[in-house]
Amino acid sequence: MTAKDKDCGNHGKGRRRLIRSIIGCLLVFLLLVLITILIIWAVLRPTKPRFLLLDTTVYGFNASTPNFLSSNLQVTVSSRNPNDRIGVYYDRLVIYATYRNQQTTLRTSLPPTYQDHNGATVWSPFLYGNMVPIAPEFSVALKSEQAAGSVFMVINIYGRVRWKVGTFVSGRYHLNVRCPAYITFGSRSTGVSVGEHAVKYQLVTRCSVSV
Repeated sequence: MTAKDKDCGNHGKGRRRLIRSIIGCLLVFLLLVLITILIIWAVLRPTKPRFLLLDTTVYGFNASTPNFLSSNLQVTVSSRNPNDRIGVYYDRLVIYATYRNQQTTLRTSLPPTYQDHNGATVWSPFLYGNMVPIAPEFSVALKSEQAAGSVFMVINIYGRVRWKVGTFVSGRYHLNVRCPAYITFGSRSTGVSVGEHAVKYQLVTRCSVSV
């Protein structure tokens, strides 16, 4: 082996050592950044948003056709961000009504929004369902409850949220919200007439939230 060959071998080994050193430094840097984010996250302790169902206006509710339900509702839902240093992005939110875990209205999209520290947002979407199929056993129960004067439904919100800490924005997390809504009929009705065939119910009920 000549001196030139030895120099080339040493040069190749030196380059590999340099590349390994650069990769090692990058990995250490990324690890430190990750640890810093985790520490900040643990100190701030993000709290999930709080939702309230404020009112429900019933424009139409017809369960007279066996195994079908037609309904026309408008609901008012508020959300509050209880965090002092963390903002919340709401992405791809949809809202719909269910009866005994069976969807009874189409899904209505809510506009994406950003909620600053301790900020609040109010939505008032319409929910429609025309001749939505209902399982036979649920249809019988629904008619019975309506005849008795009270139907229990759930307003559901599903979507994704992201947390914002300073300039850092987290990945998306699934958001599930369930708001109980008691609709009363006939002599037991607690609603207020707000127009022809429209009854508004002031509910102000706390919703369950999971993230």
